[in-house]
Amino acid sequence: MPDSQSPTASGLPTRIDTSVAHEARVYDYWLGGRDNYPADRALADTIAAHIPAIRTMARANRAFLGRAVDYLTREAGITQFLDIGTGIPTAGNTHEVAQRLNPAARVVYVDNDPIVLAHARALMSSNPQGKTAFIHADLHDPHGILREESLGATLDLTQPVAIMLVAIMMYFRDEDNPHGIIENLLDAVPSGSYLVISHPTADFDERAMSRVVDSAEHAGITFYPRTHAETETLFAGTELVEPGVVPVVTWHPAPGDPPADPESAWYWAGIGRKP
Repeated sequence: MPDSQSPTASGLPTRIDTSVAHEARVYDYWLGGRDNYPADRALADTIAAHIPAIRTMARANRAFLGRAVDYLTREAGITQFLDIGTGIPTAGNTHEVAQRLNPAARVVYVDNDPIVLAHARALMSSNPQGKTAFIHADLHDPHGILREESLGATLDLTQPVAIMLVAIMMYFRDEDNPHGIIENLLDAVPSGSYLVISHPTADFDERAMSRVVDSAEHAGITFYPRTHAETETLFAGTELVEPGVVPVVTWHPAPGDPPADPESAWYWAGIGRKP
């Protein structure tokens, strides 16, 4: 793993700037992690003042990631995952869920936060039969991700891959061409691959979410919630797995889970299959 103070092939900064909030560290704070700083906690607490249940919502989104990987591994037979916008390692990382079900599963993680780079060893603690890798890169440059040597060394792009975009596309405005970014990723993988997306929305409380947007933007973080219809368009070119794009807590709930209030977590979520 590169030294945390040295440059990487991506050209992204590797110094951790603790004076400004970063989305991965804000999310880590909501999940009860320790890898966050006063600027991150200040923004997280400001957002929590507008959405008191934000920590529960963050955990619900994280739980969706686990259910999605479980479904793809167990039901769809997927053995390869490209997890972009990984975030700081916590319980139930993609490779842990996948390799628990299939020890030979392979995972490539991608994130642009230097603190995630510093934790890359935890993300690469693979089962011996499988393989994991970490790429310090930015989704704004999907071609750069696809050109990374470690991607090709870990995943076989002639075989189906699950592209994981869990709570990441809200950092892209329409003018950032999120549809083009996703299209580039899908073009690189074969038929039978899958696309996983969860996305915050203002559909459940427009006023509260507008305050969250203002707080994030004031802290220098782009935050662009999307409607149900807008989130569905991100899956263009794929066939949605039933039940389609739905509230995150209602997508394939775990057996035995009590019925959840669909509006208890303000994310849309779904999985699409590349035909």
